[in-house]
Amino acid sequence: MTDKITVVIPAYKVAAHIVEVVRAIGKQISEIIIVDDKCPQNSGLLVMKKCKDKRIKVLFNSENLGVGGSMLVGYKEALKSHPTFVVKIDGDGQMAPNLIPIFIRELQETGADYAKGNRFSDPESLRLMPNIRILGNLVLSFFAKFSTGYWNIFDPNNGFTVIKGEMLKRIPLDKISDGYFFESDMLFRLNLIGAHVVDVPMTAIYGTEESNLKLTKTFLEFPAKHFKNLLKRITYNYFLRDFNLASIELVLGLNFLFFGTLVGASSFIQAVRTETSMSVGILVLVSILIISGLQLILSFFAFDMSIRNHKCSRKILK
Repeated sequence: MTDKITVVIPAYKVAAHIVEVVRAIGKQISEIIIVDDKCPQNSGLLVMKKCKDKRIKVLFNSENLGVGGSMLVGYKEALKSHPTFVVKIDGDGQMAPNLIPIFIRELQETGADYAKGNRFSDPESLRLMPNIRILGNLVLSFFAKFSTGYWNIFDPNNGFTVIKGEMLKRIPLDKISDGYFFESDMLFRLNLIGAHVVDVPMTAIYGTEESNLKLTKTFLEFPAKHFKNLLKRITYNYFLRDFNLASIELVLGLNFLFFGTLVGASSFIQAVRTETSMSVGILVLVSILIISGLQLILSFFAFDMSIRNHKCSRKILK
């Protein structure tokens, strides 16, 4: 049976590039869904006018929902036709549609559920990326490893993704962030359902496209959301669904670190006020608590990294 592949493209201020993007999509694609996110440039109408491809379906949001909100609309529409794979690419021309078969093949060969692009796999290609984007992606990738639990994944905000239709059905779409945090939040949700995620090397194309992502807002907003997802992930995976040695290590580690820091800070403040030295016994106690706490926490994250890699390896062998 031939795989049914649906491509979803969120469209906002991409009138200069989206027609070329749509025309470059290969014939192996069964359906192309364009979601016009109340685009002031009327990107959706432009596609309808310039592209007479019968595979194209254009949806229009009554209000601006953001890239995540538009993708959720597109995903829900795509699921109606029961696709084998659902592809997400942007309409700004930074993602070459001819890479879609490579992403599909990666899922088929590895048995993975979700494939995403990685622009950092080839150091030479990074010369094309603006320096501020490189820095931003490095920082956000570090945060994403903790919040999503996919320690072997990089470039989490890459918008070139492919997901199996059967896996997409299992994700609570209405709970996913509707802004630029969408891709990272998808990874978090995929972790909760035990999905296998793989990176696919790619090179982004940078030209005259206009980025709608505000870096200042991103650096203020994303870390807080990553921390929130980290707490949720640990609570779900280590205390609600399961309770193991790593759970105990985390509880003990956090308590040791907290009380060690508290005792040390209190004793230091007291010593300053009374102009005396901290006792050797207190210094030894504080050192033991803090060092033990850090070791237990590091041991917990080492387990967290190994369990995800083990699950992925086991799935590939099936």
